[in-house]
Amino acid sequence: MIKRISVLALTVASAACSTGESAPVAAFQTASAQRGDLRITAEATGTVEPIRTVEVKSKAGGEILEMLVDVGDEVQPGTLLARVDPRDVQNRFDQAEADLEVARASHENARAQFERNQQLLEAGVITQQEFESSNLQWANAQASLTRAQTNFELAELQLADVTIRAPLAGTILTRNVEEGSVIQSASGNVSGGTALFTMAELSSMRVRTLVDETDLGDLKAGMSASVTVEAFPERTFRGAVEKIEPQAVVQSNVTMFPVIISLDNSSGLLKSGMNAEVEILIDQATDALLIPNNTVVTMQDAPAAAAALGLGADIIDVQALRASLPSANGAAGQAGGQAGGGAARLDSLRARVERGEISQDSVRALMAGMRAAGGVQRSAAPADPAQPRPAVVFVMGAQGAPQPRAVMIALNDWDNTQVVSGLEEGEEITVIGAAQLQAAQAAQLQQMRDRMGGGGPFPGGGRR
Repeated sequence: MIKRISVLALTVASAACSTGESAPVAAFQTASAQRGDLRITAEATGTVEPIRTVEVKSKAGGEILEMLVDVGDEVQPGTLLARVDPRDVQNRFDQAEADLEVARASHENARAQFERNQQLLEAGVITQQEFESSNLQWANAQASLTRAQTNFELAELQLADVTIRAPLAGTILTRNVEEGSVIQSASGNVSGGTALFTMAELSSMRVRTLVDETDLGDLKAGMSASVTVEAFPERTFRGAVEKIEPQAVVQSNVTMFPVIISLDNSSGLLKSGMNAEVEILIDQATDALLIPNNTVVTMQDAPAAAAALGLGADIIDVQALRASLPSANGAAGQAGGQAGGGAARLDSLRARVERGEISQDSVRALMAGMRAAGGVQRSAAPADPAQPRPAVVFVMGAQGAPQPRAVMIALNDWDNTQVVSGLEEGEEITVIGAAQLQAAQAAQLQQMRDRMGGGGPFPGGGRR
């Protein structure tokens, strides 16, 4: 699952305004904006495994005479690993060699006979039928020689197969048989034969993890990853996301996708089968201005947040807040202004409906015209989570009362949000209780429904 980590020291206090023995006017829980590092990561567990693993089998069957390597030995391509009893294949080789010699002699004899009969046919000594018979004998001799050569080459390969050699450079992971064991041929057995060794190249390893499908959209190939194993808890191995496999795996009714992390194991410390903890870096911000998540709300939720703080929703002028939006840079400010135009029109219509100046049917007609003119667009979250976007915080004023302020925010984790502009380090901002905010939102929604007869064209306003 996605794990979001931030390093931030926050001071939370209570602010109250009182004079003499009179009761406090208001009390707010506050936090200060402070600088820190923000890291957004995806965390998963997996198993260390070699990138390429090979089962070594013998093409020859029989008794194992020698096992020349053991588990953990490093070998090079062609290194002799084991020997199988060669008596059966040696006998077949000797017989094939003898058959080849006979076939060669028969071929020479048939060729000489054919050449003589050809001369005798030209001299008229033999008939055409006798010549054709000798021609057939020579053709049979040629076929016999070809079969003998093929059988000899096959027997020669089988004789070489009794010595098992390493197919690649790597390390012996398992040794499955011992000297004296009788093994089955890999080429002559339907079960695939007996596996003698398992070996792999261990200079590069990978970790196979399973990531929840809800977190998959944040990951892509090439992202850096950190891997730790229980054997070396103080050491971090660096890797990268190699690929995200397309086929899902369902575990306990949860859909997961395999994610492969490639690692450099030139140190040789990582072993096949180790349990690994994987942390994939999605995004980060260093020395960023951070505030707690429960101090920031969206533009749409600003009136409800003000009501939750007991300030009254009428102190919020969303259009004025949008006009005062600070920009993180020129492009972000321009994008924020363009995005705010359509939303400002919606806010204006909402206010007129709440005041009873226009009816629901009139609003629908106006919005239809605005859509036709391209004036209203549905707002969408930026594709890049680091892209600045507008929000509202309530900054403690000189009189001890919170004042709404538009800010630009970017990255956020489970605890904190990065402020790009609009707020200074050390400023006190008001904490907004989640339960109070939800209650205020529900009250505003019900009030709107009551005024509009149970439905409306705005998000959350019932029938559309």
